[in-house]
Parts: sequence; C-alpha cells; structure tokens
Amino acid sequence: MAGEPQPDCLFCKIVAGEIPATVVRKTERTLAFRDIAPKAPTHVLVIPHVHYPNAAALAAAEPEIAGELLAEAGRVAEDEGLADYRLIFNTGAGAGQTVFHAHLHLLGGVSMTERMV
Repeated sequence: MAGEPQPDCLFCKIVAGEIPATVVRKTERTLAFRDIAPKAPTHVLVIPHVHYPNAAALAAAEPEIAGELLAEAGRVAEDEGLADYRLIFNTGAGAGQTVFHAHLHLLGGVSMTERMV
C-alpha cells in the first residue's frame, strides 16, 4: 500500500534502523544521510519516512512531505556550509533511479557548472 513501509525497500529499512546509515539530520517525517557512493564532496540523500516509488507519487499523495524534503535539503546544505549546491530527483531507471523510494540528492562542495551527475 502506498505510504506504508515496504519489506524489500532499502530506504524503508534505513528509516526503520535495520540498515545503518550515516545520518546527518532526522525529523519526524524525513531522514537525511550520506550517500555510500558520493558523486561530490557532499552527497546527502533526503528521504521521507513514508514509502512512495518516486517524487511525483509522493507529491501527488502527500505534498506537505514533498515540501519538507526540499526544506530539509536546505537545512542540510546550511549545516554543511554550502552556499551553492544541486538538488536532484531521479525518477525511473532510465533517469538513474536505483532505489524506488522517493528521495532527493543534495550535491555540493565542488563547482558543478560543467559537471552533470
């Protein structure tokens, strides 16, 4: 069921504390943790505690939480001392999404004007 934890979802397991992660921020409805395969000096994933397969599904079902992801990304960037950063939502395997639990990538710490990630 949409919104409910999925037993085979890596990010649901991280939210539940079943799989360790390097957490940088946690709220009642979001979790931010470092990516295990960073594409920039700062690469943090911000995820909702609820399970939706992608950002569009999350925004359609629970727009408040989708907004919280963006707000939390801004707080993480501030905590990390980033003035310039990139936020990315990948939707679908063809776009590079490998975990089908809505999440955004916060990338920073390096100039990205010529870099596509």
